[in-house]
Amino acid sequence: MRVHPDVGHWYRAGRGEVFEVVALDEDDGTVEVQYFDGTVAEFELEDWEAQRKNGEIEDAEPPEDWSGSVDVEDEEDGAGREAQIEDSPRRSDGLEGLDLFDAGDSSNTDTAATESPGTDGVQRR
Repeated sequence: MRVHPDVGHWYRAGRGEVFEVVALDEDDGTVEVQYFDGTVAEFELEDWEAQRKNGEIEDAEPPEDWSGSVDVEDEEDGAGREAQIEDSPRRSDGLEGLDLFDAGDSSNTDTAATESPGTDGVQRR
């Protein structure tokens, strides 16, 4: 039995819930785990190794429905959601119809005429 945690591997503490090792920071000496319900917890690496040696933390199979801690759409629902996004009135059509060089407000014609760049590209008044 390997006592060192493997990221992505599922374990069970005692006879409790299963959890997945999601991060291992050997410099910090910590093991971050995530339970099936999404709860995140942290073990000290020394404690982890001691509990593995004592059999308090054991290997476990990943849950059949691994989507418990992840927001995952069913494949059938996903296709319908994409169609909803495409038809949404909030969907941006890019810059279609936008004139980026429109002078807009004609009340600023004085400053536009007096603040134009010279032939050397320097702004002059």
